[in-house]
Order: sequence, then C-alpha cells, then structure tokens
Amino acid sequence: MNISVVWCLLVLAFAVKVLFSLTTHYFKVEDGGERSVCVTFGFFFFVKAMAILIVTENYLEFGLESGFSNFSESAMQFLEKQGLESQGPVSKLTFKLFLAVLCSLIGAFLTFPGLRLAQMHLDALNLATEKITQTLLHINFLAPLFMVLLWVKPITKDYIMNPPLGKESVPLISEDTFDTVRLWIIILLCALRLAMMRHHLQAYLNLAQKSVDQMKKEAGRISMVDLQKMVARVFYYLCVIALQYVAPLVMLLHTTLLLKTLGNYSWGIYPELNSDTPGENSLLPSSVYSESPPADGKMKVTVVQITMALGSLKNIFTPLLFRGLLSFLTWWIAACLFSTSLFGLFYHQYLTVA
Repeated sequence: MNISVVWCLLVLAFAVKVLFSLTTHYFKVEDGGERSVCVTFGFFFFVKAMAILIVTENYLEFGLESGFSNFSESAMQFLEKQGLESQGPVSKLTFKLFLAVLCSLIGAFLTFPGLRLAQMHLDALNLATEKITQTLLHINFLAPLFMVLLWVKPITKDYIMNPPLGKESVPLISEDTFDTVRLWIIILLCALRLAMMRHHLQAYLNLAQKSVDQMKKEAGRISMVDLQKMVARVFYYLCVIALQYVAPLVMLLHTTLLLKTLGNYSWGIYPELNSDTPGENSLLPSSVYSESPPADGKMKVTVVQITMALGSLKNIFTPLLFRGLLSFLTWWIAACLFSTSLFGLFYHQYLTVA
C-alpha cells in the first residue's frame, strides 16, 4: 500500500473538518442570512449533482459507470467465493443518491469561500497596477472553469484525440498522455492560486482603509475606540479568510493526488506501456507462499491472513473505480468553486450598493 494515500486522506479530512467548522459557525448566527444562504446553495447543488449524474459518458467522461460496474462484479465474485449470494453490494440508484448528498454537502461547505473569493478578486483587480498581475488574477479566477472543461469530452478529449484535419483524423497525443497532462494542468493551476494568495489577502486587509474612507464621507462623529474596533475586526477575521482561501485549494490538490495514485496514472508525459499493476498482483502470492515455516506460527499466519484480506480488497476496489469516483469529486469541487465565485462576482458587482 502506498503510504502517501494515508497522508492525502488525513489532509482531506482536516480540510473538510475546517470547512465544516466554518459552516457550523454560520448556522449559529441568528441575525444574518448566512444560514439561509448555505441551505439554499446546498439544495441547489443537490439538484445540480443529480442532473450531472444522469449525463452520459459521451459528454462528461468521469468513468463512473464503468467503475461502478467493475466494483459490483468484483464484489459479487468475492461474495460468491465466501459462499454468500448477493445481487451486489449496492444498487446504482443508491450509489448515485449517496454521491448527490455528498456533493450537496461539499457545495454547501464551499459556498462562502467562493463568495469571498469573488469579492477579493474584484478588490485585487482594483489594487493591481501591472498588466501581468491583472492577467494572472483573471486566470486564477477562471482556473476552476478550465478544470471543469478538462472532463467535457466534446471540447477537450475528442478535439485533441481526433482533431478535424481534413478527411483523416490523426490523434495528437495518446489517451494516457492526455490523462497525465490533465493532472499536470490541475497541479499548475493550484500552484497559481497559491501564488496569488498574497494579492487576495492584501485586498481583504484594504477593506479597513475603504471603511475609514467611506466613514469620512458620512456626517456625524465616531469615537476613536469604535474606529479601532472596526479596523481590528478586519485584521482578526483574516485567519478565517485565509482558511476559506486555502481549504478548497487543499481539497482540490489532494483529490488530484489521490486520483493519480489510486487511479494508477503516471506523472510522465509519455508513460511506459507496461503497467505496474500486474507486477504488484503477481508479487502477492509469491510473497505469501515464499515464507519459510515460522517458529512462531501464529504471528506469521496472522500476517499472511491480513495480506490475503488486503489483496482481496484490492481486487474489489480497483483503479477503475477510483478513477471514476475521484475524477468526479475533483471535477465537482472545481465546479462548486466556479459556480459560487461566479454568483459572488455577480452579487458584488451588480447587487451591492457602493
């Protein structure tokens, strides 16, 4: 087992826990409308997820259908070997319903990070003076859209694999190379978002100066203590803003790393033809049966049984299943980020009063 999978799962768990804690804080606020916003976006993303899950593989090539079919067949074979009769561990409808509920929760967690990112994007554009910085800010904002389009088959894969070059269709790259390039594009876009973090946080800190400037235009007087509290409130909330900026990025990055590892992809642009999966499967029986008769037989027998159990689980949870599931989750996180950011951009640009 690759130990990096454990670390990626731990990081994902901590990122989800942080977003859950922030969302729980919004639910505790009774005066504002944050609770209604989270619930509304949660139902919106639930309906959106159910609509996405019925789209065929000809348009969104996640591989969920083939992955679930492979998982069901492997699980039925495993249960038959154990002497149990079963039609499968779970039906396809239940599987997709569970995914839709999970997607609605992820969408609710990413609602306020996306809304906040839109506001910081507008403020950062107003502060940026160089053209290259403004261009990078625009690319950073549209990065989730680029990630979403990577799985839209008619736009990316079909166009690259079978480009319209007259009557003949000559593929530019192989399918394995396209999958590797897709992973690298996501990694580079995540690195870009991390590099632009300073500009966004500085744009948020400048809200204190904007509030002071707005206060100077208003009539009335304010005490120095209230003015200091207003400025300090922006500074103290910076930790929450940083978490809302980094946590979705960490989720997206580590789901991509899990997709590469569990999906049996390669980082090389031109991966080798011989996959490592058959070698790993062939090493399992040899490592088990090559053990010499142990002196302390109980411990070695226990180790052999655990190894065989892990081997059976590996035959059930195949790379084909992980490719479909993790591809969908990576795509969904990017789609939620772009949807909430786009709504936040529209809200802060047209609906708020300057």
